[in-house]
Amino acid sequence: MKIGIISDTHSYLDERIKHHLSTCDEIWHGGDFGNIEVSDTLKEIAPLKGVYGNIDGQEIRADHPEELYFTCEGMTIFMRHISGYPGRYNAKAKKRINELRPDIVVVGHSHICKVIRDPYFNHIHINPGAAGIHGFHKMRTLALLEISGGSIKELKVVELGLRGSLR
Repeated sequence: MKIGIISDTHSYLDERIKHHLSTCDEIWHGGDFGNIEVSDTLKEIAPLKGVYGNIDGQEIRADHPEELYFTCEGMTIFMRHISGYPGRYNAKAKKRINELRPDIVVVGHSHICKVIRDPYFNHIHINPGAAGIHGFHKMRTLALLEISGGSIKELKVVELGLRGSLR
């Protein structure tokens, strides 16, 4: 199963994003879609699982929950937009991670691409960075993940290009 992991699109999808996601079996969005058109376009590319982010309005929140917990190819996944990162999870995320004990945690919000193993909870933490053009990040990114038989076969970060003019 090939998964495209994206976050913080902030109402922006370009052809590079669509190209990299076009071969995916599923797309996981870590929040801050920006508008429903981004969600709808991603659903046309592949089945979409996503959570709302802090900038998302009622239309997105009606379509996507605050957090998701699901299974994919024998692995358990927990998604939540604002969570922190290993060793520094916020209270809500830490409580849910402790209860659920997922194999993979997908987050967004910080615009910082980070893929690390959490030594305490023993999961892979994935923040795909920001794919949109709004924010302080310099490089737009997304992640591609392949899962099979209960394990990660491949995980790579794709650089989509510079965000644009830096302020």
